[in-house]
Formats: sequence, C-alpha cells, structure tokens
Amino acid sequence: MKKTLYLMRHGQTIFNERGKMQGWSDAPLTELGYNQAKVAKKYYEDNNITFDAAYSSTSERASDTLELITDMPYERRKGLKEMYFGLFEGENTRLNPIKSHYELFNDAFVQYGGEDMINVQKRVTKELNDIMNQDVNNVLVVSHYVSILSFNNQWNDSIEILRSGFTNCSILKYTFEDNKYNLEEAINHDYSNLK
Repeated sequence: MKKTLYLMRHGQTIFNERGKMQGWSDAPLTELGYNQAKVAKKYYEDNNITFDAAYSSTSERASDTLELITDMPYERRKGLKEMYFGLFEGENTRLNPIKSHYELFNDAFVQYGGEDMINVQKRVTKELNDIMNQDVNNVLVVSHYVSILSFNNQWNDSIEILRSGFTNCSILKYTFEDNKYNLEEAINHDYSNLK
C-alpha cells in the first residue's frame, strides 16, 4: 500500500541566525523561524493536507516547529535527531571542515568525536521505516538539515535538493511502498515578506 511522508526541516533558530553549528546542541526558534512554520502550515492548509500521525526529533527546535504546524498529538523520536558534530557543536560555521554546502559531510566529524554521515543515514532510515510501517497513510515528520539530506541521498541526489534552495521549513514529499521512498516533490516556500 502506497503511503505519503512529508519530511520537513525545522524553522530558523538563534544558532542558524548567528552562524553556529547545531547538531545535538539546541537553540530556540527565532521570530523568523516561527513565521516560517506558519508559512508551512498555510501550505498544508491550502492544499488540504491532513496527517494520520506526526513525529519530530527530540530537539526543541523540531518539536516547536511541529507544534506550530498542527495541534494533533505527536511523538518525539531520538533517531530523527541531527548529525552529531562532536567538538564543533555550538562553534561558528566558519570553523566547519566542510567548506561547501554541496560537499557531503561523510566522516569529516568522526575524528572530532562526531558522527559519520552513513551512520546518520542508517539511524534516520531505521526510524522512518519504523514510523511508515505502522498503520498510517499520511505522515508529517520534522527533522534537521543533514539528517534529511543524508536520508534522501540514498534515494536521490541531495545536491539537486540543495540547489533548489533547501531552507528552514522546506518539505520533501515522498511516497513510501515496499520499504522504498520515492521523492515526489521538494517544496520551498517564499519568505520574502517575512522578517
């Protein structure tokens, strides 16, 4: 049976605004982050999209974003957390050993006590498979930049997702069948009127 997954990135946080790396570190949403979530909520409403189930990572920025989208009960799952950046957690992004947004993180952070991107991919995929194999048809999941891109990269070229402008509260819509995900659409919102 074919199901639908809406995999969404959280809204902008103070760390995003200040150019700091946040993996397992957490920071609250900014005013812009709240407004981005409201734009995403309007997208779902305008397209008559409702959910059977909703999930977020255990990070506050993800659960706060989800709560701005829907008031339905939801679960927080550790497997949906962002990549752990080790010694780079909370540091300025200028120190990031990855110099291009188009370069995959792979194992760049392992030597600093962080996670390997393949392990992140396995962790997120296991969690999403567990969710999607339940008795649900239309699911919302709020997660994180690298976690989403590492998951997506096994099914599609994530570089194309990045080039399309994968910003805060962007959504990847997948169909799910026989434990396989097919990317149907990348939804990027217009925030030009937001502050």
